[in-house]
Amino acid sequence: MPDKKIKTVIADDLESLCEQAAEFVVRCITDRASVESRVPVVLSGGTTPKGVYEQLAGENFKRRVPWNRMHLFWGDERLVSPDHPESNYFLAYETLISRVPIPRENVYRIPGEKADPEKAADEYEQTLRDFFRPSRGEWPVFDLVLLGIGADGHTASLFPGSSVLQEKKRWVAAPYVEKLKSYRITLTMPVFNYARQVIFLAAGEEKAQVVKELQAGNHTRARLPFQLVQPHDGRLVFFLDKAAARFIG
Repeated sequence: MPDKKIKTVIADDLESLCEQAAEFVVRCITDRASVESRVPVVLSGGTTPKGVYEQLAGENFKRRVPWNRMHLFWGDERLVSPDHPESNYFLAYETLISRVPIPRENVYRIPGEKADPEKAADEYEQTLRDFFRPSRGEWPVFDLVLLGIGADGHTASLFPGSSVLQEKKRWVAAPYVEKLKSYRITLTMPVFNYARQVIFLAAGEEKAQVVKELQAGNHTRARLPFQLVQPHDGRLVFFLDKAAARFIG
């Protein structure tokens, strides 16, 4: 791919993808922890991230991670309670957080159980601002962001055609997703684009059609939400299995 900041890793299968992605995550975290006391990371929901979390919680990786320096956030959340099976927080809790020695005060979940999605978004943005304490006009800088890619090209809860894709001021938004007939809480595109490292995870044949859009190179004609994730000063890595990468030449 022409953009040197973009790397693509193609694994033989889902298990190999999750193992290689977990190795990459651990190296990224340990590198940052060697120079910083806090390493803020954004987690994603979905089947493929679940496999990565399970790897990270396994003995091969768990002992290598400086958990006391990790601070976990989420890219998006459904309007459900934290113990709901569809909660992105619950997925990470069951597969990772409950199985590793990360301090509970280092976990910052989105309050998806709130009745008012706008208030939930405002509350989470304040959580981020309290953590990063930015100067006026500054954006948060996460050390690592994990994202998935939907078959329609969405990432986090940023869907094709949504007005929130044009958001330039808010860190967290509560868009209504017409396709799902529901509201979601999501970090906005500028937040992802100020990250130091963004990892996309995609597996399965159902992702092949959308993943082939990677052939657009540097995304100068970006039209799908995942293509709009172009970190300003960070790096972008796609971890794919062979099924998802079948149309990449």
